[in-house]
Amino acid sequence: MLYLHITDDIVESVTVDMGEPILEDATQFIASRGLDQGTFVSMGNPHYVIFTDDVDQVGETGRSLEYHPAFPQRCNIEFAYIEANGSIRTRVWERGSGITQACGTGACATAVAAVLTGKAGRTSQIVMDGGTLNIEWCETDRSDGGRFFQKNHVYMTGPAAFVFDGEAEL
Repeated sequence: MLYLHITDDIVESVTVDMGEPILEDATQFIASRGLDQGTFVSMGNPHYVIFTDDVDQVGETGRSLEYHPAFPQRCNIEFAYIEANGSIRTRVWERGSGITQACGTGACATAVAAVLTGKAGRTSQIVMDGGTLNIEWCETDRSDGGRFFQKNHVYMTGPAAFVFDGEAEL
């Protein structure tokens, strides 16, 4: 599901239903391989979220964790810090790419991990190098302005900007 937030005929932001997080019991598997400082969350792709005071270790630690034996198919790694205002500062190591400016599924996984570890409520503001996303992990089914939000689904809202206009000959 996709919701457009429109003001004066201009799309200002977009909310996307990112689906349900997959919280299969990977924690024991990962801990048995020497990793117990983070939280594993899948948003259709694997994420390992570490809450730390040093999110800038993304470059030093991200690569080694991506290839850690605990993740046979490799993993995206998020380093997150709860800021004084309650927002969550996050840096992302994306499997196969390295440090990235932003990652939608990574922002969602970070928000879910924050709820699971008691660091945040069901609504979070995730601040990444490339911008800020608002994430809500819905606790109950609800309707809001003609829009339906499903229990246990994660909703990601971010700004929209016009970037291209063109024509193609067929």
